[in-house]
Amino acid sequence: MQKKLTLLFLLFASVAYAQKRPLDHSVYDTWENIGAKQLTKNGLWAAYSVNQQEGDANLYLQETVTAQKIKVPRASFAQFSADSKFAAFAIKPFFKDTRMAKIKKKKPDEMTKDTLGIANLTTLAVTKIPRVKSFKFPENGAPLLAYSLEKAPDTSKKAKPATQGGEPNKNDQDYFFADDEPAGGAAKEGTDLIVKNLSTGQERVYKFVSDFSFSKDGKLLVFACTGSKKEKNAPQGVFLLNTEKGILKTLVKGKGNFKGFTFDDDSEHLAFLGETSPEKAEIKDFNVYYNSLTLDTAQILVDEDMPGMPAKFAVSGDSRLNFSKDGNKLFFGIAPIKKPKDTTLVDFENAKLDIWGYKDDYLQPMQLKNLDRDLKKNYLTVIDIYSADAKIVPLTDVKLPDASLVKEGDANFVLASTDYGNRIASQWTGGSQRDYYLVDTKTGARKKILEGLNGIAAPSPGGNYILYFDKKTALWNSYQIATGKTVALNAGMTVKFYDEDNDVPDLPNSYGSAGWLEEDKLVYLYDRYDIWAFSPDGKTAPKNITNGFGRQNNITFRAERVDPEARFFTKKDVLWLDAFNNTTKENGFYRKAINNEKAPELVVMAPAKYSNLVKAKDAEVYIFDKGSYVNSPDVYISKDQLKTATKLSNTNPQQANYNWGTAELVKWTTPKGYKSEGILYKPENFDPNKKYPMIVYFYEKLSDGLYTYNAPSPTPSRLNIPFFVSNGYLVFAPDISYETGHPGKSAEEFINSGVESLKKNAWVDGSKIGIQGQSWGGYQVAHLITATNMYAAAWAGAPVVNMTSAYGGIRWESGMNRQFQYEKTQSRIGATLWEKPELYIENSPLFNLPKVTTPVVIMSNDADGAVPWYQGIEMFTGLKRLGKPAWLLNYNNEAHNLVQRQNRKDIQIREQQFFDYYLKGAKAPVWMVSGIPATEKGKTWGFELTDEKP
Repeated sequence: MQKKLTLLFLLFASVAYAQKRPLDHSVYDTWENIGAKQLTKNGLWAAYSVNQQEGDANLYLQETVTAQKIKVPRASFAQFSADSKFAAFAIKPFFKDTRMAKIKKKKPDEMTKDTLGIANLTTLAVTKIPRVKSFKFPENGAPLLAYSLEKAPDTSKKAKPATQGGEPNKNDQDYFFADDEPAGGAAKEGTDLIVKNLSTGQERVYKFVSDFSFSKDGKLLVFACTGSKKEKNAPQGVFLLNTEKGILKTLVKGKGNFKGFTFDDDSEHLAFLGETSPEKAEIKDFNVYYNSLTLDTAQILVDEDMPGMPAKFAVSGDSRLNFSKDGNKLFFGIAPIKKPKDTTLVDFENAKLDIWGYKDDYLQPMQLKNLDRDLKKNYLTVIDIYSADAKIVPLTDVKLPDASLVKEGDANFVLASTDYGNRIASQWTGGSQRDYYLVDTKTGARKKILEGLNGIAAPSPGGNYILYFDKKTALWNSYQIATGKTVALNAGMTVKFYDEDNDVPDLPNSYGSAGWLEEDKLVYLYDRYDIWAFSPDGKTAPKNITNGFGRQNNITFRAERVDPEARFFTKKDVLWLDAFNNTTKENGFYRKAINNEKAPELVVMAPAKYSNLVKAKDAEVYIFDKGSYVNSPDVYISKDQLKTATKLSNTNPQQANYNWGTAELVKWTTPKGYKSEGILYKPENFDPNKKYPMIVYFYEKLSDGLYTYNAPSPTPSRLNIPFFVSNGYLVFAPDISYETGHPGKSAEEFINSGVESLKKNAWVDGSKIGIQGQSWGGYQVAHLITATNMYAAAWAGAPVVNMTSAYGGIRWESGMNRQFQYEKTQSRIGATLWEKPELYIENSPLFNLPKVTTPVVIMSNDADGAVPWYQGIEMFTGLKRLGKPAWLLNYNNEAHNLVQRQNRKDIQIREQQFFDYYLKGAKAPVWMVSGIPATEKGKTWGFELTDEKP
């Protein structure tokens, strides 16, 4: 009887699997993923969006007690009011409408605009307001919502001019109320701003607003008005609304460009940038404006003639304004006054060229790439608002350009740094050494504290120490500002605080810092597994606060910052620890009281991937994502510190209709005795009595992603793992460790041995194995097919095949030279071309192309900003010359990794057709048999299958 039941169960299981169809290329667009999510401050409501790859998203607002839910189609970017009673969000146009508008080549002004949605979380009513371009809640205070409308469509030039007149007085209310006619004017004109109290329903409308900002407490709202060319009496200037009393102040009256509105933390001071230069003036003269509660108008705080302003410098219109935490200091940026263009020059009579100089800090391509950023470069400067000696103090300059505030600006110094004099070497090192200074905010005096640091440095929250990691010594150090004393925190310790698995020819990075204890008493540093507490003055011994539990159990602990506003830990804190089991690849959370001696307490650990843990600000309510390779990630909520959790979303229920797959960890030993591991993906309907073709996909180390969900999608160029698995392939993703100077042989060592280990299983068809890799993986594909004939098909995306020519090339997306990549980072040669030319040749597949017997497709795009696309050309033309089966795909004006979705979809089809032909014996497509002549480009894509052979 038992045997009959077992056979019956197996029969039903077979029928169930048979009913599940394989994934096809039509499934991508509607496949879902979780977007942004958040909680109200009181934790009673959660918001999360479920997005489609290409289509309309849905926003869900869910009550966490009664599970009431509001679904808003096409909505995203939700924000909650400070009182937790309202939500606002943007509702996008229908995807199909936007698509059609693009097909019709409509102008931006003619496109359908976003709608603002406002949800009342008490009544569950949703109000919709069309054509809204931006909206804001204040961080605290009353439920006020300010939103600006899109420019009203010009229906036929029949709009009537406004008839309001009169000069504005101190309260100016009537002057701003909008009429019923649409606003006209130039493209840069502001639009209607509506300020609404969502509790009372009261709203105010102000016209021609270009920018606006709330104070932190929501009691003040500042906005700029551009005026209108069609309405002579339209408001112009900067205005401040007292949202409680409804009083409006005119801060600046008249035409100008005003922006960068910044309130201090106590909502008592306001600063902004402004210029009133003639509209056609090329060089705009920006000033810093200031206002406080006691001032009726804004005053120019800093202008070009301010004492302390360097010669030929002025306030930068591209700078950011920041008040110190106590509101006593204002930080801003200054920049050299730009030279106007010489309008007497005749364009066609002057040469256009770039001159590369060997003394230049940066190569010309890098300078050109960063041109816009450099033109906006400005230098941190400070003014003491209350000082009787009104002057500014420049804190940085051309030779000392970078600085960060200390103690939120309250400290009497900033931490400044520079790589001036060390920049040229970044061409072959990939980075530069930096000098660090303490710069006095009162005098501008500089004190050098670090010279030539190869590492990172940052101030402590309380401003008492500078913490830095020196890669040369592999030591964490604290510099005590009061005494100038430096303490090497981990000196003499056997535990390593730097990357133990570093396998590039450069100094390893640190594992990082978790943060500081209040009053700068302790700093918390990571080793590979655990968290250590160090006294920054060195007076007490280091303490492993996770009690070595991580190292003992091969678990890596990292602190979760569930309060993004917390600048430091307190003695009462209980830390949330993200936990990753390096043996099983399981993931979860532990908790650890920061002030006790106990080991971390397990909260949850599972064969899953947990991510994006968010806590309600004023309640013990948590929201997070959870998924695995088998289960599409969903949103969960917990009100008992994750002991239990309720699933809120249900993404991708259609997955149950498809033959999905499983992921398992496999381990093997390489020929040289190295222990390695990787992931083996199998079809859901896997039958050990059948033989399966296998595709090997690799990029560095991937096994930690065992429980990561892989959505079927048109990838940028990676292997579409779930698609191939669903269609009857095994997919193997082996980890690779590298030996400096021999990256190609390292790939052979780990990839080939992993494949040979799997081939011992009868269900692997050893004659039908393909390999696929992109970028660094593409290089390894190219190398492997010159070293072995064990692969029946190969796909190489953006491969380097000639390291001798690539070495001196340019990474056009950054403008950097490629030398650093070979000497210090991923390409792992560890020497210059002149020091070890034999290694560059050994690791260049180009020189061994005659050995290739494996059919290969190369993707090499003409706008690749990382790998010179001529590398793919060198590979293809070499193989073509040798009569080897090879195809080159050049997606026009495409990047290193495909960006345009139509190209991503295209490559999925070609990749399936290629591997199906060589690994499954399917028919070949036309593009493989006869190609696509240039005369047919854009008319046919060659996907049709044929009985002819390539």
